[in-house]
Amino acid sequence: QVHLVESGGGLVQAGGSLRLSCVASGSFFGPNAMGWYRQAPGKQRELVASITSGGNTNYADSVKGRFAISRDNVKSTVYLQMSSLKPEDTAIYYCHHRLLVSNREYWGQGTQVTVSS
Repeated sequence: QVHLVESGGGLVQAGGSLRLSCVASGSFFGPNAMGWYRQAPGKQRELVASITSGGNTNYADSVKGRFAISRDNVKSTVYLQMSSLKPEDTAIYYCHHRLLVSNREYWGQGTQVTVSS
């Protein structure tokens, strides 16, 4: 079982920056991927960015060049640095953890990010 706790959401003006953090706890071994998804009102949940335990990253086209994902494997923490935020980035951001061998996945409770115009 993996427990994920997010922090760092909030309200920011367009053009501003925020950093999200997610700490994973519990028993998990082997290669894994951690990342962030978001869900805006009336829309489906979508991948924002992910990073494997080996450091491979993947980004949604809409955030490339503006967001940067990183992780600290010792602290079991993943970060999402968001810059040049736009109102369309407003959503609940969910931390995601997936074990690459078993494909089991876990979700955080979500953190609200609101970008005002």
